[in-house]
Amino acid sequence: MSRRNSENFRAKHPADIKVDDKIMKHVALKMIEGHMACKTAHTIASTLAVSPSQVGVSIDLHNGRIKACQLGLFGYGKVKAISQGNPAIETELKSAIQSALVDGRLSCAAAWHIADATGIPRMEVGRACETLGIKINQCQLGAF
Repeated sequence: MSRRNSENFRAKHPADIKVDDKIMKHVALKMIEGHMACKTAHTIASTLAVSPSQVGVSIDLHNGRIKACQLGLFGYGKVKAISQGNPAIETELKSAIQSALVDGRLSCAAAWHIADATGIPRMEVGRACETLGIKINQCQLGAF
């Protein structure tokens, strides 16, 4: 059995955890072959006016995997990630990233905020962090 098939994402949560039935149903409908794109998960959260973390828990309870991280960090098949770094980083972006660091790391939500505030694509923020050697943490969906 491959690692992918043997993982139990349900085990990340207490056995008695409850998730709203509407969230569970939306996730079940949008899951494709046990996977859901990050963007789809965030769309569900927005549509239902719930937190992305609630959708992430539902994905885990369906034992699904999140793919196509919008910051380019994971979920791209054999490539694993597409944030390969970018040697030229705008001063404004570098400054924004550095000012948002907590303990040397940038949260996923802070990376999104930087992207939205500067008009720079989220993927570029992920690449800039990769180039700067900065780890992104606290996935809004709970993947990491």
